[in-house]
Amino acid sequence: MPSTRERVLQAVAELLKAALPQAAHSRNEVKPQTIPAGGFVNVDDGDPGEPEVTLNPTIYIFSHEIPVEVAANGTRSVSAEARLDAMLQAIGTAVAADRTLGGLCDYLMVSAATTEPLTADGAPVSRAALIGITAVYGTPDPLN
Repeated sequence: MPSTRERVLQAVAELLKAALPQAAHSRNEVKPQTIPAGGFVNVDDGDPGEPEVTLNPTIYIFSHEIPVEVAANGTRSVSAEARLDAMLQAIGTAVAADRTLGGLCDYLMVSAATTEPLTADGAPVSRAALIGITAVYGTPDPLN
């Protein structure tokens, strides 16, 4: 059985796939050379950080920041900014709808996005954003 950390990461990836089914999804990958028509979402494992520890019973409580990169192209009818904004809103809605990932974690929250242009000469106008999804969860073993 996967560790709690791994199950949380898989659940976040699945939540994003459900929120943005048209996008290409990956985990721990670099940005592709070309952004697919439906957009691109990459979930990075991130850093669970130093846990708080409760005793009797011993529980390690992590606030695991999971970086998520989102990218979108513009089209003739919709700008890259508008498509990226719609993708970010869909992620926010999905997180708000399931803040415990079905009971897997105590709380899930998303941070504001930082955006950047991705446009290269001769390529469609593209925008990318980096957000952090923080999952708060506890486990009796920091490696399990």
